[in-house]
Formats: sequence, C-alpha cells, structure tokens
Amino acid sequence: MTLGGQQFEAESHWSTHSIAPLFGAAAAAGCAASLNAQQMRWALGYTAQQSSGIGAWNRDTEHIQKAFLFGGMTARSGVTSALLVQAGWTGVDDVFSGKDNFFLAYNPKANPIGLIEKLGERYEITRTNIKKWPVGSPIQAALDALEILRREHPFDASQVVRIEVRLATAEAAIVDNREIPDICVQHILALALLEKTITFVAAHDRARMKEPSILHERAKINLTPDDGLQRLMPLRVAILEVTLADDTHLSRRVDNVRGTPENPMTRGEVLDKARDLIAPVLGMQKCSALLEQIIGIEALRNVCDLRPLLQL
Repeated sequence: MTLGGQQFEAESHWSTHSIAPLFGAAAAAGCAASLNAQQMRWALGYTAQQSSGIGAWNRDTEHIQKAFLFGGMTARSGVTSALLVQAGWTGVDDVFSGKDNFFLAYNPKANPIGLIEKLGERYEITRTNIKKWPVGSPIQAALDALEILRREHPFDASQVVRIEVRLATAEAAIVDNREIPDICVQHILALALLEKTITFVAAHDRARMKEPSILHERAKINLTPDDGLQRLMPLRVAILEVTLADDTHLSRRVDNVRGTPENPMTRGEVLDKARDLIAPVLGMQKCSALLEQIIGIEALRNVCDLRPLLQL
C-alpha cells in the first residue's frame, strides 16, 4: 500500500502480490528464529534485495507461476532472509531510507510514512480477505448471490430459464467465457447450478467444460459489463437475476463478498474451505491433525512439528 497498491502495479508492471507477501514471510520467519531488533533490520535488508516478481504471471492460464509468486517464492525467500541473519550475516541497517533505498528503487513517489501509519493500532491481518469459493475473485460475488437466492427461494437447475449477471466492466473482461474453468463465470455458475456448491477439484477440471449437462446450463447464463459497477471498484459488486420456468423472477446484489472483513466467514466456513483444499492431497486424517495444530498454533512449542503434517 505504501508503494501505491494497484495503481503502482499497473504502472510499473511489478507484482505487488509477490513483493508484499515476501516481507510478511520474512517477518514470520524472523520471529520463528527469535531474531532481535538489530537482526530484524538486517533481515529486512536481505528481503528487500530478494523482492521481485512481475505482472506476467497473469498470462499463465494454468496458474502455476501465480502460485510460485504468491506463495512458494515468497516463503522461500523470506525464510532465506531469516536463515542468513541467524547464521551470522550482517548487512544494511535501514533499507527503507538513505541512499539507494528500497523505495527509491521501486517507486520514488511512494511515501515511506505508510510503513508506520497506525502501527500498533491497525492490524492488517484482521483486514485480510479469505476467498469462500476456489475461483477467480471477480466470480465470488456472483456465486454468493446464487447461494443466497437458493437459500431464500430453493430451486434446481432444471427450473432455471435464464440467469443475467452484471459485473464491473474490467472484472467482466477477466471472466467472460474464458478458456480457464476457475475464472470463467459462465462455466462456474453452470457448475454451481448443477452441484449446488463449488469444490476446488471441480472448479479446476478443464475436461468438465465440455460436459453436455454443464454446456446446457451455461447456455442460460448471460454476462453484462456494467460501467456503474466499475465506478465502485475496487469493491467487487455483482448483480444476479434468475428467471424460473414459472416466470418467478429473483434478483440479488452482493456488495461485500463472503470472506471480506465486512462479511467474514465463520471459523466453520474457513475450516470447510481448508478441508476442500487439503484433504484431496494429504488425506482427511492428516488434514484434520494439521488444522487442529493450526487452530492452536499459539501453543505450538516448535514450528518444525508442523512439517510432518505438511508432507505427503
């Protein structure tokens, strides 16, 4: 945010999705390594030197490079910063100020005061978005709207004649009839109509995009870019209108997606999402043990105890 957020990313072509998490990973690793204040200064210096990532990840339709930038690379580099200092390496004391500092390198127009704005008062972790659905962000609100309508007025896919969905113009361009299943709004809504939920496995199964039953439902769905909703960005708003065979007309607008600070998920919902992601890979038994440890992480004596639960 100090660098300039989405505007900085768009103008510079750097990926803030990789730069910011790297510093979070380094801070966490530094805490786990019990680094003192001076060592933390050096660790931040090594972290600044490793900060990298460009917006080209958007062009990878398999999202593999995205996963590397958002998670793998940042975790690896953050741990490296802590390990170097723990091993006795010294370095620059003040990488955020002085000659050739971090901000001069990335964005000389940035205001470094943002680093300490409301320090000790505002905790960014409490403002974190957690996706309820394992699909692209522009689709989240549309899925929320469909789930709410079904809860208020239950209906099956066979009863649906037409679905009209409106999204911000820029958001619609990202998800309109894409070849990637998890960021194609028509495919995902069709899948949700049939299965009444969206799992990670189903959302990423490219072969299902050709299933006749899904194509039948997909033909009912129309996406309209909305300039009015565009003006509300970065708030991702969706308006969903459903017409049933008996001429019933249902409409729902979602402004605050489930999983945002304004509409947070319950612990149960977060755990359900985690199980959907983890259990198919590690198995339900190991998944349950891992989640139990994570929920009680304050009592974990050694972070290394998590390692066996994270391995196949």
